Amino acid sequence: MKIEINSKNYNVSEKLKDIIERKVNKLDKYFNDDAVAKVNCKMEGQACKLELTVRSRGLFYRAEVTGDNMYENIDLALPKVERQIVKYGDKFYARLKKDSLNKDYLFFEETPIFEKPEVVRKKSFELEPISVEDAQVFLDTIGNNFYIFLNRETGKVNVLYRRNDGNLGLIEAIY
Repeated sequence: MKIEINSKNYNVSEKLKDIIERKVNKLDKYFNDDAVAKVNCKMEGQACKLELTVRSRGLFYRAEVTGDNMYENIDLALPKVERQIVKYGDKFYARLKKDSLNKDYLFFEETPIFEKPEVVRKKSFELEPISVEDAQVFLDTIGNNFYIFLNRETGKVNVLYRRNDGNLGLIEAIY
């Protein structure tokens, strides 16, 4: 597994790099040689934030942890990624390393129990072309964390969403 460690407003020591590489390499159990793990370490105010993303054969696993230090954060992020691997392992078994889901987990004593959510509500609405600025107003007025609209400028479906940091994100569908 190839491991890339990046930082922003944070100095990653050699000791931390070694620990991250050693611990992330344990995930090698699940992936073939083409896997790439990206670890981003950054400071947000007084908090340390670690983002771990693993890509392999079209699969994508991600965990984000904020805490007091990066040493604890890596220990919290790895079980999150393994949980995703185990949860969706049956669905993507052919893309994982053969026999990797043999119940010898790295971070769990026993197989986690997953409850499958069900669709309990369906909404339909017409998309009318509006500007991004108008979508921001509608997002605030409806009280949701997202707003779907047809972007007047691009003619594409967009999703405007509220990020954890209070800012907004914009997703543009490409079809």
